[in-house]
Amino acid sequence: MSTDEDTQPAPRTAPVRLAAGAAEVTVQPDNGCRIGSLRVAGTELLRQGAKYGCFPMVPWCGRIDHGQFRNGGRLHRMPVNAAPHAIHGTGRNLAWRTVRTSATQAAFTYDLSDPAAPWPYPGRVTQLVELAEDGSSLTLTMGVEAAADSFPAQAGWHPWFRRNPFGDGADVRLDFAPEWQEERGDDHLPTGRRMLPKPGPWDDCFGMPRGVDATLTWPGRLELRVTSRAEWVVVYDEQEAAVCVEPQSGPPNGLNTAPRLVTPIDPLEISMTWSWRELS
Repeated sequence: MSTDEDTQPAPRTAPVRLAAGAAEVTVQPDNGCRIGSLRVAGTELLRQGAKYGCFPMVPWCGRIDHGQFRNGGRLHRMPVNAAPHAIHGTGRNLAWRTVRTSATQAAFTYDLSDPAAPWPYPGRVTQLVELAEDGSSLTLTMGVEAAADSFPAQAGWHPWFRRNPFGDGADVRLDFAPEWQEERGDDHLPTGRRMLPKPGPWDDCFGMPRGVDATLTWPGRLELRVTSRAEWVVVYDEQEAAVCVEPQSGPPNGLNTAPRLVTPIDPLEISMTWSWRELS
């Protein structure tokens, strides 16, 4: 006789495609639930490749100092994958489960207790991907829930926007107005000192306490605005292929310097919206 467990469908990890208007989005739940593709009017805006697209950073963002953080009296060690630090969380390395899809929306989840993700506390992470009905924007929402003990956590996204997806020699221009820049030490971690924003190129964290608001413009082609109620953004534009604008719930090494506790009655939630318009 079959049991309920026997008849449960296997986790779905096939790519999920959403489409509306002139926009097409592909989500890859089996590759860290990253947005593998965003095409607007036929043009791919995200850098392609297994490590790129736009991946969720969870349950922490950026680097953790030597892969270690404390929760009360407990010291935890995460795998060092950007020596000597641990970087960008473990969610991007996992297969997430697809729990709901429609033509323009999809929801995904994974358990923090997944054996492939060495996180010391039980809980759940969800990501909702919503393409506007007219194809003019994409909203990503991520939640982190605790199932038992409280723990510090962060969440955010790491998109790789192509510098010149149109092939006409006009590189993207980034405009944003942060209130401060976190001073970066030789170890790539914030020193704790804030300073006036300096000219790029950057691999730096900025404070935007009124919410992240940044605009990428491909002259004469497309304008894409990144908005979020998150108060931190990392900008990485030190490489030629892409520009990264990364809203996140706290600064790099924030599990140690600015911990935000997730409790069974107080989950962490963060959202980000990309909205675009053609200029030609």
